[in-house]
Amino acid sequence: MGKDGIVRNGGWLMRRMEFTIEDNGDMLTVGQVVTVKEYLTTRLYSYMIEHAIGMSRPYGAGERLKTDRGKVVEVKKTDRFNIAVLEFDE
Repeated sequence: MGKDGIVRNGGWLMRRMEFTIEDNGDMLTVGQVVTVKEYLTTRLYSYMIEHAIGMSRPYGAGERLKTDRGKVVEVKKTDRFNIAVLEFDE
């Protein structure tokens, strides 16, 4: 994965984004397809996984998602947060 979160999956470009999530048990599983909603706050865009499961960091206008559906490719537990990594087909 590049610094910009873009990965090459065969001939396709896929974008990966991290979402901070609550300790939500089995609400998110690897391979699950979820919908995200875009929020605009002071010229920055954030994304929330449907049903308020997780929230992304803020992104500038040039980094906006082109789709609202992503696939969970990893769920990580850290000392501070739980993180879901979603992959978007852009």
